[in-house]
Amino acid sequence: MAKTAELSRVCVDGRRLYRSLAELARVGAYRDEATALRGVNRLALTEADGRGRRLVVGWFRRAGLHVAVDRIGNVYARREGAEPALAPVLFGSHIDSVPTAGAFDGCLGVLGALEVVRTLGENRIRTRRPLVIGFFTEEEGCRFGTDMLGSAVATGRIPLAKAYALRDRAGLAVVDELRKIGFLGPRDVRAVRPHAYVECHIEQGPILRRRGAEIGVVSGVQAISWREVLFEGRAAHAGTTPMDLRADAGLAAARLMVEVRRLAESDGRGAGLRGTVGSLRLEPNMVNVVGGRATCTVDLRHPSDARLAGAERRLDSFLRRLGRQDGVGVTWRQTARTPYVPFDERVQAAVARAADRLGLRAEAIVSGAGHDAQEWSRLCKTAMIFVPGEYDGISHNPRELSTPKQCADGANVLLEVVRELAEEP
Repeated sequence: MAKTAELSRVCVDGRRLYRSLAELARVGAYRDEATALRGVNRLALTEADGRGRRLVVGWFRRAGLHVAVDRIGNVYARREGAEPALAPVLFGSHIDSVPTAGAFDGCLGVLGALEVVRTLGENRIRTRRPLVIGFFTEEEGCRFGTDMLGSAVATGRIPLAKAYALRDRAGLAVVDELRKIGFLGPRDVRAVRPHAYVECHIEQGPILRRRGAEIGVVSGVQAISWREVLFEGRAAHAGTTPMDLRADAGLAAARLMVEVRRLAESDGRGAGLRGTVGSLRLEPNMVNVVGGRATCTVDLRHPSDARLAGAERRLDSFLRRLGRQDGVGVTWRQTARTPYVPFDERVQAAVARAADRLGLRAEAIVSGAGHDAQEWSRLCKTAMIFVPGEYDGISHNPRELSTPKQCADGANVLLEVVRELAEEP
């Protein structure tokens, strides 16, 4: 087998990659009124997600890959290696989206991996180890409340039965929605045991662009805490109920939003605490009725496990005080919790070497967002490749944009890294 230094140089077809991204973005497309741009709404296990999955699976098969679907709907496309018994190199990401997405989040990792395989096939290059492209169910967590669901099941963090029982706001269960779109597969969720996992992804932030870096060498993913908070007050007439006799659940939710911002700002600027109240549902949600019930989410993130835990404790204390102060019932539950995940230094080094060979400026970076890579890091050596984005790296927004060159740069680094890992004994 060829040594790393002796691998022949080939490059992906960047224009074909960008066309694939654009074609997938038409599945679940909508016109965003705020920006007048075309956005993407391909929420996990919806009809649009099913159409997107079938489109990508068709591309996999035309590339000569063997496609398998597991019992949580994860899709795996295998390219055989010279030594089929060796553990494969797994690479990919997700194609489900938030309701207000752009074309690149997750999709670059999947279609960049497909472009790598297409390039190897066209150049008749056979790797020692098999290669497997994966895309994973409900990475975003927007519909069923738990992010990285498919990869978490595949790597053992979440039991399959628990995942099947998760329901969306309409009461629809994961298992039934998988069946409805035709992706309740037969394969064992623990069947894939990779030699390594690599994920190419847009940064979803401003750091690389502002530093003039073309590639991010991701050192790890910061710790993440999601919770749902319920305030139960008393619905009452807005005109006849004196202010001092109200139990206003909406007011309590507003105070929580302010406190989450204060907590984050008190932790300092830069790589400190990030805090967001991203969802708020007020009932009965009428102009002339005091809010009787408010349900909201809190997203806390920090590169330090200890400091994230400290922020959670401070938030718990605040919520207990708030209930007494505003005369409302307060309950909360954890919906997701992942620790800081460091990535493998050897795979990081491979990413840095690949960028250097391609003449691309690389910078080390910690991921602020959660990714499937953090789940796979429990089973194998793992790292990520980030590419910068325009407009300060805005993401989860129709303005999300990485240029054809940025996408091709990421896919070419991915090609180099995958080839190196696939030749390892």
